[in-house]
Amino acid sequence: MPATRSSLAHDLKRLGVSPGAVVMVHAAVRAVGAVTGGVNVIIQALQDAVGDAGTLVAYVDFEPGFADGDAEIPVFDKRIAQAARDHGVLHETLRTWPGARRSDHPDAGVVAVGRRAEWITGTHPFRYGYGDGSPFERVLEAGGQVLMLGAPLDTITLLHYAEHRARIPDKRVVTYRRLMPGPNGPEWVTFEEFDTSQPVHPALPDDAFDRIARAALASGQGTVGSFGNATATRFDGNELVATAIEWLERAAGRR
Repeated sequence: MPATRSSLAHDLKRLGVSPGAVVMVHAAVRAVGAVTGGVNVIIQALQDAVGDAGTLVAYVDFEPGFADGDAEIPVFDKRIAQAARDHGVLHETLRTWPGARRSDHPDAGVVAVGRRAEWITGTHPFRYGYGDGSPFERVLEAGGQVLMLGAPLDTITLLHYAEHRARIPDKRVVTYRRLMPGPNGPEWVTFEEFDTSQPVHPALPDDAFDRIARAALASGQGTVGSFGNATATRFDGNELVATAIEWLERAAGRR
């Protein structure tokens, strides 16, 4: 039988998602299986679980679809820029949800819906947008959780914050440009980030994020259950990041 809003909300309650929670969600909707009402009902069930005082957060990124040398490069407009397709339909649906707030960073951008949405997304540094002063840090300040609904464990975006904070020398750094809105019209802005397209240091394995998540589960962190037909995992964000920092520093030979 298809999952329903109430059955999915019950699954979330069993996972430990409670009213007032700040939850950063990653979802593979196909893995959830048939849902009466589709992806909208998944979001409604998430809202039921966190209640009016809670907040849902999702990483949206975007797909620029151009190179610096292209003749007509569109300005990044956070009001209409779609979430990157490989993040899935739930992230794009949250982006357009009533009351959604999106941060200003084109690539590290997040969307939030709920009580603390404006606070989480209100400012977003263009330099090292996964680190200090970012929405990711605010999720942690709020005692936020990470919720994986059928999504692979190696897609936990919050672990980029751990890469930022880990005391590892010679991290990979990238710089690039985006055409952004400015006070006098479009302007080129240079961004600098630790490289998120591969492990932040050459000594780290390609599957570092998956190994970190599994190490956290093996140590007793997290809760594993079901969400519809999908395997779901809930982590405490601060616990997971602390584990990740220690793991990254050790794997890079710094401990």
